[in-house]
Formats: sequence, structure tokens, C-alpha cells
Amino acid sequence: MDFRVFVEPQQGATYSDQLAVARAAEALSYSAFFRSDHYLAMSGDGLPGPTDSWVTLAGIARETSTIRLGTMVTSATFRHPGPLAISVAQVDEMSGGRVELGLGAGWFEAEHQAYAIPFPPLGERFDRLEEQLRILTGLWATPVGETFDFSGEHYTVVDSPALPKPTQSPVPIVIGGMGAKRTPALAAEFASEFNVPFVPLDTLKTQFARVADAVAATGRAADSLTYSAAFVVCAGRDEAQITKRAAAINREVDELRSNSPLVGTPAEIVDKLAPFLEAGVQRVYLQLLDQSDLDHLELFASDVVRQLS
Repeated sequence: MDFRVFVEPQQGATYSDQLAVARAAEALSYSAFFRSDHYLAMSGDGLPGPTDSWVTLAGIARETSTIRLGTMVTSATFRHPGPLAISVAQVDEMSGGRVELGLGAGWFEAEHQAYAIPFPPLGERFDRLEEQLRILTGLWATPVGETFDFSGEHYTVVDSPALPKPTQSPVPIVIGGMGAKRTPALAAEFASEFNVPFVPLDTLKTQFARVADAVAATGRAADSLTYSAAFVVCAGRDEAQITKRAAAINREVDELRSNSPLVGTPAEIVDKLAPFLEAGVQRVYLQLLDQSDLDHLELFASDVVRQLS
């Protein structure tokens, strides 16, 4: 099982806070540092305010050397597909080919209203997501010296030089969520990884099965898609440390234990992850909500990752 670190900077984190987590994760041999792509805190005041995901990852790309970097997930409502393709390709080049693009339809209406971003109905958001995926992959795959064209309901591309090219070919794309039809279909067509966030085991099994069926329907090899899950982490060597870490993120231990297998002592977490491993989870994202607690990452790496990697 592969482990990655995932943070929510809109809740209140500077660039320096995020860089410290990324560097710690790299030093501890986590495989990736991912961050959310949000502009508004879901709770609290969010001070000092949001940071743009791709600006942040560009900076981190230049100050790390091995850890992979990505979004969980960029909202298709936030950026036009052409500029997004340029940004991701540029950060991929800046990182030496370590970028992964998580892309979704967008869901948090309040942040759109807060920052003057249009928020169309759900069906249109999924239509735009699909068109963006076609444009992004089309631009990156177009040979140098040729042009790319696309005509969709929401986006049109005419005689694009399709530059710059990312270092990786292709850039890995992460698609996730619990949609029953369109989400599995998009994952089967475009994704290198499928992620389900913050769900119980039975729900995860159901969604993984939908995606596997969609992959099979395309004729794609079953093992060509990585299956992952994200959970909040709250680990401690004893109950007192677990309780302290839960309090630091304003959560109750019992509530966290009931919602995440990454809560408890290392031995407890290893036991609770076993059925998720059996269900097909190959990669786990640790949602680290207290970015100042780097010792938390060290404990998990030394006492959990060591047993399951």
C-alpha cells in the first residue's frame, strides 16, 4: 500500500506551512504531497486566506526533488481548459515530471459566489469537466509542430499550437467521487487513478465495482488503473496523544474513529486498514488537518507505513 499526504490549505495555511509539510513528507518517503483546490474555508475564519493550488505547487516544485505533487482535486469551474493545460505543463516541467492532475466538476457553491466564479447546474458542470478532459489530453498529446482543434458545447479550440508540453507523457490524471454513471465512465476513459474520499468500506466497494465495470467495458486492462482512498488521519502512540490531536482539529475521537481507519494507535490503524487493502485500495491519502504537527507524519511513517508499504 502506497501512502500520500493531503492537506486543506483553505482552512488556514500559508505557502510556508504547505512547503514545510511537503518537505517533511518527502524526507519521510511519502510518495506524494497533494493539496485541495478551494478558495473558501468550510469552517473557521480561514486566516490568512486561500492560496492558489497551482501557484503553490509551482513554488513547491522548485523546493523539492523527489516527491510527487498534485491536486485533490482541481475544479473544472475554476479555470479555462487552455490556461489550465499550460499551468499544469509548466509545473510539471518545473518539477522534473512529478505532477499529477486531480480534476473534478466542482461542488462548493459558496466559494464560487465569494470569488465571482460562475457555478452552473450539476449536469453542465459534468459536461464541462468532460470537455476539459478531452481538451487537456488532446493538447498534451498533439505532436510538436501540429495543431489541435476541438468543438464542444462549452469550449472551442481553433488552431492551437498545443504548447507547452509537459515533461511527462501523459500527465497522470486522478478522477474521484461517488457518481454512479458519469464518474466511472470518465475515470475509465481518462484517469490513471480513481479515488474515493471519506467513505465507509461498503460504499467504497460499491464504487470500486462500478469503476472496474466501466474499465472492462472500454477494453482497458484492469490493472491499468490505481484505486485509492482518502481519510482524515489522527494517530497517536497512546489514547492521550490521539485525544490531543483530535482536539487540535476540533473533532471528537469517537466520531473520528467511526469515520476513518486512520484513527487510533499504529497497531489499531494497521488492523483497520486490512479490509480496505482486501477491497482493492492500493493507495491511501492521509488528510492532515493540523499542518503544524509534522511529528504526526513521522509517527505514521515509522509505525504504520513501515508495516504496510
